[in-house]
Amino acid sequence: MNIFALSGFSGATIAMLLLILWLSAVVSGLSGFGFSAIGAICLWLLPPTLAVPLLMALSSANQMMSLRQIRADMKPLHQWWPQGPAPFIAGGLIGVPIGLWLLHSLPTPVLMVIFGAFLVAYAAYSMATPANPRVLTGGWAIAALVGMAGGVVGGFTAFPGAAVVVWIGRLGLPKKESRAIVQPYIFAMQMVSLAMLTVQHPSTFNATFWSLFALTIVAVLPGTLLGVYIYKSLSDINFRRVSFSLLGTSGLAILTKGIGGLGIATGLLSVMSH
Repeated sequence: MNIFALSGFSGATIAMLLLILWLSAVVSGLSGFGFSAIGAICLWLLPPTLAVPLLMALSSANQMMSLRQIRADMKPLHQWWPQGPAPFIAGGLIGVPIGLWLLHSLPTPVLMVIFGAFLVAYAAYSMATPANPRVLTGGWAIAALVGMAGGVVGGFTAFPGAAVVVWIGRLGLPKKESRAIVQPYIFAMQMVSLAMLTVQHPSTFNATFWSLFALTIVAVLPGTLLGVYIYKSLSDINFRRVSFSLLGTSGLAILTKGIGGLGIATGLLSVMSH
């Protein structure tokens, strides 16, 4: 049995997934985040319990390759606390189990609608206002809270970077400092989420999952390299514009999926009431 048969999906579906995930990789390589946000379109083709872990795994590969390309911009590990990614990661470790519980235990359309609407509104506001000076600090405690919020969101959407990107946007950090926080955080959260899924829901990683991973990773890695190449030519101002444009796009995708889920739920309730 070949890998296409093991996936259980048609050639047309695989082709759509490859296109979506290649674009996700380009976007993430360019901005340092947003792989799973753009990749959320896969939720129209795959069930969440398959799509979310797949996005986590592919996002991890994307981040690993991207980090290797910009490693000269990264701080050494001993500088990760308190001004680097370490406080965000510490908070995220608390948030991830909550997000994974939501993914497997509760209906998420309402949460997706709220989160998606917030991202769209915030991105529109940020694009309409000039870049802010670095007036917010907050310290490591605030960073840990932001990281925890990202961990919760990442657990059920595979998009942990949103909360951190929003917060860093308020700090007005240049693109190198921004990526030096966001990317290690996203990579850490995806790896923690995958490890917890392996322990709590080992059936997630079945033949279908691994066949889809093998089929789609070949589109993700070249897309990542292209995105990083584009990133290196961007100014800080254009990087900010791209980041918030992607946040808005991500929010719209999540909002649309949430509204669709609510519509399905409403329809089922209507049928059951008759």
